[in-house]
Amino acid sequence: MNTAIRLILPLTLAMLMFAPATSAAESTATAPAAPPAAGPAPLPELPEVQDVLQSDGDGREDSNIVAVGQDAALPAGEHADAVVAVFGSATSAGDVSEAVVSVLGNTRVTGPVGEDAVAVFGSTYVNSRIGGDVVAVFGNVELGPEADVGGDLVAVGGTVTRHPQSRVSGTTNNVMTGWTAGNFDGLRTWMRACALYARPLAFVSGIGWAWGIALGFLVLYVLIALLFRRGIDDCVQTLRSRPGQSVLASLLTLLGIPVLMMILVITIVGIAVLPFVGIGLFLAALFGKAVMLAWIGGACLAPLRRHDASGDESRATDVLAHPALAVLLGGAIVLALYTVPVLGIILYKLLGVLGLGAVVFTVILSLRSARDARRAAVTLAVPAPAMSAPAMAVTDGPAATAPAVATPAVATPLAQLSLPRAGFWPRMAALAIDGVLIAVVVSLIVDSSRLTLLALAVYGAVMWKLRGTTVGGSILGLQLVRTDGRDIDWATAIVRALGCFVSLIALGLGFIWIAFNDERQAWHDRIAGTVVVRSAKGAPLL
Repeated sequence: MNTAIRLILPLTLAMLMFAPATSAAESTATAPAAPPAAGPAPLPELPEVQDVLQSDGDGREDSNIVAVGQDAALPAGEHADAVVAVFGSATSAGDVSEAVVSVLGNTRVTGPVGEDAVAVFGSTYVNSRIGGDVVAVFGNVELGPEADVGGDLVAVGGTVTRHPQSRVSGTTNNVMTGWTAGNFDGLRTWMRACALYARPLAFVSGIGWAWGIALGFLVLYVLIALLFRRGIDDCVQTLRSRPGQSVLASLLTLLGIPVLMMILVITIVGIAVLPFVGIGLFLAALFGKAVMLAWIGGACLAPLRRHDASGDESRATDVLAHPALAVLLGGAIVLALYTVPVLGIILYKLLGVLGLGAVVFTVILSLRSARDARRAAVTLAVPAPAMSAPAMAVTDGPAATAPAVATPAVATPLAQLSLPRAGFWPRMAALAIDGVLIAVVVSLIVDSSRLTLLALAVYGAVMWKLRGTTVGGSILGLQLVRTDGRDIDWATAIVRALGCFVSLIALGLGFIWIAFNDERQAWHDRIAGTVVVRSAKGAPLL
């Protein structure tokens, strides 16, 4: 292909892939709604076609016909250098020096074109002389009897139909056959009616598939509310009682996700858990959308619940308090707002961020409450301090007893075995901290990253022997103990450090094993006979 096609196609596809409001699946993923009202509604007025005049340096003015949001047409007998339509069709019956291009529309050429005729997410019809190529990306190519193509025919995801009298100088390329141009009519309608106005949905015909996706996700959100009522209620309560902190947690989560991914990649070991992190974030985002819908719907149902609860408690009151009903009502409200230009896409993004932040913040609060409960249980379980034997003073009078001196109890490794086991995520977080620390130190000493894993293993062995933990473990309150209750010796520390390579070589499965083992032991823990516990008082390094 020539220069025009090589530039237009990548730029167009990049715009469609990365524009914030042009993903049909994403933009409609959370629109909990009913199907649109029957009957088509007219599209809003779109910008007028613009004629752009430029001078080429020799005194002749070049004209480019450009239309955004509607069709671009060049009548017969007129001249233009290019005819371009974005979110519309391009039609040319006149003389075009360069190219005729349409994005999310069809291209129809019945006049001579000096270079190319291109349609992206549309079909191309040619019945004239074309100096370059004829291309249709996810559309069909059709040549009339007077078609004379100087370049190639290219149809991606469509078919090629040629009249017997048509002429093609180049080759015919048909890629991804089996698709038809009709498969993308709905997408073109959605792009023109929704994406162009930065809204997920609109009341127009031709985008029933988008409303179907919305209904599917609505059913999923209601199912989440039915299965995890307590979790939804806890997250909604967090939003109501701590709105400021929830918003802050949302911002920190939004900024922290890229940092977390980078840390996992840098540590190399964390690459194995990247898929699990991605799945976890996806599930948390779905749960967060359900939380936001329940929060919105619950705020509307609150007056009804208070009015009903003024007398005796009834079955109707319990139904009104169920988060599933709140999700339905919240979805209806969000549906109406999703059809508003600009506000619709802003609301969609905002609900996603706030929902994920509310879930993360609620999990943090739950972990903090569980930690406090464990500390309280450990405090109650500690026996009274051992008292020294009474010292008897021999005097002329009665024997006097010296004040008893309390001997503080020492947390032995055997006693630490009764502490709760450290889970997968705290251990991975501690490993990530240690990995970053060692990577920075190694980069300052030598100009090579090959020694990072070896340095990390040596660092771990030394810290386990001397302190029973590492810097990352100390921050997260983790402690390494032997399963037989004895102190960590050099043999145990070294064997565990070498065992980490065994866990890593098997595509990180030895580390992932922590999440499935009852004792939360990785493979290197089982090899060395160790477990990692959560210390109620932390694990100081000094």
